[in-house]
Amino acid sequence: MRHLRIAVIPGDGIGQEVVPIAVDLVGRTAELGSHADVVFDAFPWGCEYYLREGRMMPDDGLEVLRSYDAIFLGAVGDPRIVPDHVSLWGLLIRIRRGFHQSINLRPARFLAGMPSPLRDPGAFDLLIVRENSEGEYSQVGGEIFEAEREIALQVSVFTRFNVERVVRYAFEAARGRRRRLTSATKSNGIVHTMPFWDRVVRETARDYPDVAAQSMHLDALLARLVLGPGDFDVIVGSNLFGDLLTDLSGALMGSIGLAPAANVDPDGRHPSMFEPVHGSAPDIAGLGIANPLGQVWTGVLMLEHLGLYEEARRLFSALEATIREGDVTRDMGGSLTTAEVGDRLRRRLE
Repeated sequence: MRHLRIAVIPGDGIGQEVVPIAVDLVGRTAELGSHADVVFDAFPWGCEYYLREGRMMPDDGLEVLRSYDAIFLGAVGDPRIVPDHVSLWGLLIRIRRGFHQSINLRPARFLAGMPSPLRDPGAFDLLIVRENSEGEYSQVGGEIFEAEREIALQVSVFTRFNVERVVRYAFEAARGRRRRLTSATKSNGIVHTMPFWDRVVRETARDYPDVAAQSMHLDALLARLVLGPGDFDVIVGSNLFGDLLTDLSGALMGSIGLAPAANVDPDGRHPSMFEPVHGSAPDIAGLGIANPLGQVWTGVLMLEHLGLYEEARRLFSALEATIREGDVTRDMGGSLTTAEVGDRLRRRLE
């Protein structure tokens, strides 16, 4: 039996409410299996920690996390007490970049019982592979001059190393699914980075003749996702484009509170980190109505990443049944509290 150690960072807002439920379910699932003994260690890092210590995590935080098999994150941010750019760069992005988590995976699929806004959602099942460490979210830039001459510069950074790595990862993912890949671009308006991105995609595609690849401008792709999400299999995009696409795909499922995500170090030299897409949602924190399913689905991704496929299938089956029977929170058309959804999941799991 494998012995696995998971670092848990509930973080801020609704992370404090949904993470304990997901941790309990992941732990119970592991106990029902016979492949691994899982230990969870919690760390109280986030905005409240910042108010006490003047930083989002300790100076040696990365060294503390380095020995773990995975990191399970709830959410980061509370703009009422800490500016967003301080909270995100002080914790979430510091971990992503410090551990070379250059690939962000966000699946989206329609499950029976979801209140999708689409008239006919069909049975879409897609995976968005997002570059996670540079692109439009680089740190290069600054502000100069003042008053009417003030200028703000934000420089996009695209390296062949990371672009090719994320594109190749997406092709490999498509090869294991339905062998269709769509690359998000905007080379008709962004004249340097996007043609470079397109060229790397074309060159990489030569190694995958069994995968049908196409490039699509982001504006058209966003519209096509609404009109026919079932037409897509794997979508690969830059940091900003992938971010936009994944929020839309979460909404098409029926609630962004359902969407999971994984931040992956493709070399496996550092722990990967798993977090839901929904963020800290401070407007509903403490009300007991937060949707825990995104955090639970994120736990499924973590189990898969750790090679516990049987356990991942068991937990996802409980999640599917809970949605199918309508045992969900208000954002998905139900009436249950966060804790009640957790109770329904436990019953089905056992």
